[in-house]
Amino acid sequence: MPALTGVHHVALTVTDVDRSVPWYERVLGFATQSREEPAEGPRRVRLRGLGVALTLVQHPRGCHAPFDEGRPGLDHLTFSVPDVDTWPRRLTDCGVPFSTTPDGVALRDPDGIPLVLAG
Repeated sequence: MPALTGVHHVALTVTDVDRSVPWYERVLGFATQSREEPAEGPRRVRLRGLGVALTLVQHPRGCHAPFDEGRPGLDHLTFSVPDVDTWPRRLTDCGVPFSTTPDGVALRDPDGIPLVLAG
């Protein structure tokens, strides 16, 4: 059987890359690696941070309904961080609502996608 060696990247559909990219950069420390902005088709911005490659995708005729983890698909995305105790202060400084859970710090991105920071 062929073997999996890891996760190459994660792609999240967002309603507005121009809103989401600066949020991921400012709040979570991601850095933009590349952008694809074709005249037609989806806009893609590739980011890297927290040990993962993340692609934010905006589809031209995408649904603008609020994110719902109750629908099939993504429930949440958890990032490993070296010191979870430093994140509440950073999120407070960035004005990002969050809660602490037994697993770490829970927050939502601008589209309401649930994210967790875990140690």
